[in-house]
Amino acid sequence: MQYIHIRINELLEERMISKNRICKDLDLPRGNFNRYCRDDFQRIDANLIIKLCNYFGCSIADLLEMREE
Repeated sequence: MQYIHIRINELLEERMISKNRICKDLDLPRGNFNRYCRDDFQRIDANLIIKLCNYFGCSIADLLEMREE
């Protein structure tokens, strides 16, 4: 079965940004953000994807990928 992976952890690591920093910068609740980091979500918030793309300076294709379980 396939699922969508959000490359948040990889991008944070590449740019040496902490989860606390991004949550503060984007005004995101840490609990919700952690669920996205773990790919533990049922729906993807389009506004969050836009915020993340703008924050990281990347495209949606750089942020999302399909993976096999």
